[in-house]
Amino acid sequence: MTAAVAVTGASGFVGQAILGHLLALGWPVRALVHRQPLAIRHPALTTVSGGLSDAGALRRLMDGAGCVIHVAGRVRGRDADDFMPVNADGVARVAHLAQEAATVSRLVLISSLAAREPGLSPYAASKRAGEDRLAGVSGAGGLSCAVLRPPAIYGPGDRELVPLLRLMARGIAPMPGVAGARASLLHVDDLARAAARLLDSPAEGVYELGDGHDGGYGWDEIATIAGQAAGRRRGGVRVRLPRGLMRGVAGLNLAAARALGTLPMLSPGKVNELFHPDWVCDNTAMTRATGWQPEISLHDGLAPLFGGRTVRTREGRSNVT
Repeated sequence: MTAAVAVTGASGFVGQAILGHLLALGWPVRALVHRQPLAIRHPALTTVSGGLSDAGALRRLMDGAGCVIHVAGRVRGRDADDFMPVNADGVARVAHLAQEAATVSRLVLISSLAAREPGLSPYAASKRAGEDRLAGVSGAGGLSCAVLRPPAIYGPGDRELVPLLRLMARGIAPMPGVAGARASLLHVDDLARAAARLLDSPAEGVYELGDGHDGGYGWDEIATIAGQAAGRRRGGVRVRLPRGLMRGVAGLNLAAARALGTLPMLSPGKVNELFHPDWVCDNTAMTRATGWQPEISLHDGLAPLFGGRTVRTREGRSNVT
């Protein structure tokens, strides 16, 4: 039997998509579950309870596994003290324990396109730091490592981007960012397929990936496609959000989060990311290394989320239901 894949962050939005895809391919999976229980049940799925700070749980997770997909990370936070212990120290801990494990020979890190611009925010800096920590371990003790840098991810179960896209589909399109800014997007199923391809490949290094839309998208294009996917014929209302307004709201949100002890999504650092002009990905390196290509267009990925038809891909149907 094929050696198991150990997956951290298994109960999250991306983690569950990767679990489902690996199980559909016939891989036995060992899943690290922290706070949120898994909705997936499968005879080839074993769960291990614990977090990234629990070395014992990580060792149990990797016991008998042949490879690791490290998905777990923090996307909400106030400052570096919230992000670094998870997104950098957590990567280092997983990598070192994978190196020590007798059976593990491959580790794939799901990072973020934000790591391309570490000076923009504490989150971006922590994701780059995690990649750097992994690079320091890669190759040592026979551990082969690779990194995926996805852009903004959407799909079933997404609680961050899909609500905004649904608002756009209803005809109200908030539009942050500078004029001419472009960004790539990616359906979570295409990310899951990419992770599996990279897992089964000897390729090392860092790979960016998007949905293949040439030159990425502007906010106006995203709003138009969202409306079309929902069956709207009219363009709707575009609401421009100036940087000053966004920074003011983000500052208040951050102050409230510090007072209440919560972890905000909208922060001054996140505004810096939103107003960065270029988040466009190039799939060339990933395709050459693994043969992976995106299958789900933005329109076809959004339609099922808005009650439209089932998504179709260039190779048939995806595993979206």
